Amino acid sequence: MRDAGRISAAIDVLTAIETRHLTVRRALKVWGDEARYAGAKDRAFVSGLVLDVLRKQRSLAWAMGEETYRARVLGALGLLWNWPIDRIAEAAGDETHGAGALTDAERARIAAPATDAPPPVAGDYPDWLDAPLARVFGDDRAAEAAALATRASVDLRINTLKTDDVRALKALTPLAVQPAGVMTHALRIAAPAAEDRTPSIESVPEFAKGWFEVQDLGSQIAAAAAGEIKGKQVMDFCAGGGGKTLALAAAMGNSGQLYAYDSDARRLTETVTRGQRAGVRNLQVRSPLQPDSLSGLEARMDVVFVDAPCTGSGTWRRHPDAKWRLTEAQLQQRQADQDAVLAGACAFVKPGGRLVYVTCSLLMEENEDRVAAFLGQHADFTQTSALAQIAASGLAEPAALDALAARQSADGSIRLSPLSFGTDGFFVAVLERGK
Repeated sequence: MRDAGRISAAIDVLTAIETRHLTVRRALKVWGDEARYAGAKDRAFVSGLVLDVLRKQRSLAWAMGEETYRARVLGALGLLWNWPIDRIAEAAGDETHGAGALTDAERARIAAPATDAPPPVAGDYPDWLDAPLARVFGDDRAAEAAALATRASVDLRINTLKTDDVRALKALTPLAVQPAGVMTHALRIAAPAAEDRTPSIESVPEFAKGWFEVQDLGSQIAAAAAGEIKGKQVMDFCAGGGGKTLALAAAMGNSGQLYAYDSDARRLTETVTRGQRAGVRNLQVRSPLQPDSLSGLEARMDVVFVDAPCTGSGTWRRHPDAKWRLTEAQLQQRQADQDAVLAGACAFVKPGGRLVYVTCSLLMEENEDRVAAFLGQHADFTQTSALAQIAASGLAEPAALDALAARQSADGSIRLSPLSFGTDGFFVAVLERGK
């Protein structure tokens, strides 16, 4: 495909997302099924352009002075992808596949975009989220949100049940992988340039052997907040697809016992196969489809890990369409879900054990407020230092603990964000049950 066809395809996909209420993944699949002629580079181009526009659609519309996907796409090419104006004009003006010749106004806006946007526009988020984000970040909210509107790196966790750091790095040499820092077994592939594809991790033979897992650095830090868990009884109460379950298993070194549970049985379907590939031998998957599947585990766990259902605001770099679909009603529902999960999970923590509460949200409504509400109803729990548990895990680089300490609040919780720490947005709190 030529530039003109790719650009028109991106506009069509974005229009379908809005008018047909499709997710970006679904809209791209529909287009791909219809565009059998499109090669791998064409698909990567269209996907990358669509995602970049969704990340910054409000600021692009402001810069271009027009609320259309044509304007946003043309703006993205000039302002984000740094295309020369002549290249944009040639592609847009293509008589066969072009989106239509550039207007004088479009040329002027690309050359001198509008500035002085209000925080929700500069940060590319819905107006109703301005107050919640201001509560967390104050005057820095636009900058923090803008960092959530950038492309994300690909982070990996070396699976020490199967290999070591040296062998894993050697296997991944063709993908320009570097140590991510902070966590001893974390690797990073830099975010791709505008028109480039993200490297295919699955194409590396050692991936199928379970040598490494794709896992954001922030998620790896959150998992380490379980602390020293070798030989312990550990429950992943919201195991989902098993990403953090596998991180916990590796930290346990196949000692002790690890239980994986989720209220949605469908989300557990990959956990068993992923665990087998990763060489996990101490895992029991407990399905909610089985009556009393957690019976007998009450007050027996040294650690109960709760990766709570949340709005996912910390993952907007990877799922930019999600922020435009999020509503106030959904945020309120998530808070109710989080309260229910905490109330259910705490029953399995033994006296002296820990409850680790994690979200991939940056909002206080889902984080500090939920912890405070829980502690107000459970006098036998107190909050302790998340950093102390991360240090106790032995998984963090010693020099990185000071950097993490700067992200820890007075109550012991840690909040990470793309701007502050170069990770997805995460919140971690550790609650200890009295003896």
